[in-house]
Amino acid sequence: MAVAENVGVKVDSSNNQNIDNNTTSLVETKPSCSDDQTPKSKSSVLTNELIQRTSEVNLKSEISHLNPMAKEFVPSFLAQTHHSEFWGNRFWFTNHFPKQTIFLIGQFATMRRNFGKGRPWITKKTNLVQNEDMIKRTVYVSDIDNQVTEEQLASLFLSCGQVVDCRMCGDYKSILRFAFIEFTDAEGARSALRKSGTMFGSHPIRVFMSKTAIAPVNPSFLPQSKDELEKCGKTVYCTNIDKEVTKMELENFFKTVCGEVHHLRLLGDFYHQTRIAFVEFKLAESAISALNCSGVVLGELPIRVSPSKTPVRLHHSDLN
Repeated sequence: MAVAENVGVKVDSSNNQNIDNNTTSLVETKPSCSDDQTPKSKSSVLTNELIQRTSEVNLKSEISHLNPMAKEFVPSFLAQTHHSEFWGNRFWFTNHFPKQTIFLIGQFATMRRNFGKGRPWITKKTNLVQNEDMIKRTVYVSDIDNQVTEEQLASLFLSCGQVVDCRMCGDYKSILRFAFIEFTDAEGARSALRKSGTMFGSHPIRVFMSKTAIAPVNPSFLPQSKDELEKCGKTVYCTNIDKEVTKMELENFFKTVCGEVHHLRLLGDFYHQTRIAFVEFKLAESAISALNCSGVVLGELPIRVSPSKTPVRLHHSDLN
């Protein structure tokens, strides 16, 4: 071919020698194969294609080994139903490769949806149903005289049904307050609506069905043992205490009127104009007597006394 391309051109012996050497070198660099007439460039392309195909085969082999739905792991009932086509992780496997995305139903979908989440969805739904049931059993009472206690208000509604909880709310500066009362059933709540307009204290109260349930007390505040439960029976919760009244003055008042005080914890801050106290007596009878002190003026404000739902838990600063 070199001669055909250079017709009419004189070629000396040295050039012929160079051509022969180059031809020999080209032949020696060709790979040893049955088709020895393939040029070097084509041989390189075939070699690259062979390497690529080998890599693809190896990749397929690796994927096959890593496939979680490999044949040896397929349950018998799935293998009998789908034969060579496997269900798993929302993919339809054919020849170990995902063919089509699917949506699982029934048991597998439920397992996938709840995997790693415990049971939050069930718990949330259950709590929602329970909260709706509590709302149906709860009434909202407004225009309550500021001197009325939770116990007095609860006793007014005892004729309507068994009272589960009574929560008094409102600003201490307000003349009137409001409350939420929860009954054991919805019938008790409906009966309580008849009390609307009843004169209680210095104002007629108004009663409506509540739109919310009573927020539960923090469980960590509740009695944690039988001993603490007994202490609750001897403890009263006192609110609307004048900030000028000292701990000693408050303790002496209850000691003189009701009986010996075992522990007293006075709480307050700079943001509120009044303080609160938990008073634990030696005897339960003294605590019952202290409930009658609600409305007594200490300093310049009338105190409010109610049974405590929590025992007195003293800090180091409360110890004498």
